[in-house]
Amino acid sequence: MGILNVTPDSFSDGGLFLDRDAALRHAEMMMEAGADVIDIGGESTRPGADRVSEAEELDRVLPVIEAIRKRLPIAISVDTSTAAVMAAAFEFNVEIINDVRALSRPGALAACGQSEALLVLMHMQGTPSTMQDAPYYADLFGDLNQFFEKRIEACGLAGIASDRLILDPGFGFGKEAHHNFSLVAGLHRFAHHGLPMMVGLSRKRSIAGIARDVIAASVAGHLLAIQAGASIVRVHDVEPMVSAINVLRAVRECEG
Repeated sequence: MGILNVTPDSFSDGGLFLDRDAALRHAEMMMEAGADVIDIGGESTRPGADRVSEAEELDRVLPVIEAIRKRLPIAISVDTSTAAVMAAAFEFNVEIINDVRALSRPGALAACGQSEALLVLMHMQGTPSTMQDAPYYADLFGDLNQFFEKRIEACGLAGIASDRLILDPGFGFGKEAHHNFSLVAGLHRFAHHGLPMMVGLSRKRSIAGIARDVIAASVAGHLLAIQAGASIVRVHDVEPMVSAINVLRAVRECEG
């Protein structure tokens, strides 16, 4: 999954792709590099980020969704928590809604219940503006598993089949570095839900804090996550990630 932030303030690429044509060119570049999905986001969720208005988010993402749908043969994901944005995106038959708030905002469950898109439920402790203010867990895996159970149940009550759901432990969203690396090591501890896992370590602060080459380090972290059971990796740097996955696949094919 290639990241396409159409925001002025995202932590790594804010402001680079606000222009629709620039966004389209970047999406095409990621597709040619091997991305299977383009994830379009119009609301920054970096630590300390403020919420944007519904109208502003729609103005940012809809022209890009439309342009990609018309011109590129690739699946589209929309990174949003806003019901109106979800509903508008479904008019373009987007394949995935990627929600850092796990469909908890008003109207999100109802909006997604009217579609057939896959839905990413991410865990976040707190909100983007507060999530890195000394996050604490008495039981990291217990807390996240309980959260996932509740959100899966809420989706079921809203008529959303579990086979549409993907789980994301939310690296960097209300977690310190040791929480993030523990989640990579213990990703298998979410397997009992029977759902695909998505991981997004790309260029995160925990990675940058221990590596001079943040791209190589991000690729390494994602490879470890794949080996631990991740089905989707959400990345800024598609080409090196695809190259690394190709090596992993070649090795696995020789394991017999």
